[in-house]
Amino acid sequence: MSTDITIVRGDTFLMAARWEQPKFVYATITGITQTAPVSITATAHGVPNGWRVAIQSVKGMTDINASDLKDKSFLQATVVDANTIELNTVNAIDFKPYTSGGVVVYREPVDLTGYTARMQVRDKVGGTLLASSEAGDSPLDIISLTVDATAKTVGIAVAATDTAALTWKKGYYDLEMVSAGGKVTKLLSGTITVSGEVTTV
Repeated sequence: MSTDITIVRGDTFLMAARWEQPKFVYATITGITQTAPVSITATAHGVPNGWRVAIQSVKGMTDINASDLKDKSFLQATVVDANTIELNTVNAIDFKPYTSGGVVVYREPVDLTGYTARMQVRDKVGGTLLASSEAGDSPLDIISLTVDATAKTVGIAVAATDTAALTWKKGYYDLEMVSAGGKVTKLLSGTITVSGEVTTV
């Protein structure tokens, strides 16, 4: 997946990457509230917190339905409990009441058990190394990666002291996942832009 990143010099950088499979999962909806944010009940939905979901086939509150399953139709969900999610960007106060039906649709998460992650930033593909997650690339090993199989996320972090010391303005990166058996899969790639800070101490 192509994802461009911006790092603000002097700020702590934090980001969670999520690895989605092509297979869709469908959780049956039993209730939707006319609230902001909208709250959706789907028993044992299985949605990981922060995962992208789409809503389809709802009767009554048809404004909430996604017309297709393209990327633009998916919204980030907040998990309230095992049976309830919220969509923080959806204000359903003026929607028609929910009557019946519908499904929460999301891509099945990859099981991250046994995986490790690695990431490098270069000035161009195959070019000079600018930053890395690998200890062997010291002193440029400023990227911290955390694989959380329970949360289904790969955490990416760079400390504020390290972003403050960045002298480059743009680089190219990829984030690779390595299975226990050694299979390498590129999860994310794109550009990293470093913007200046205003407040300094």
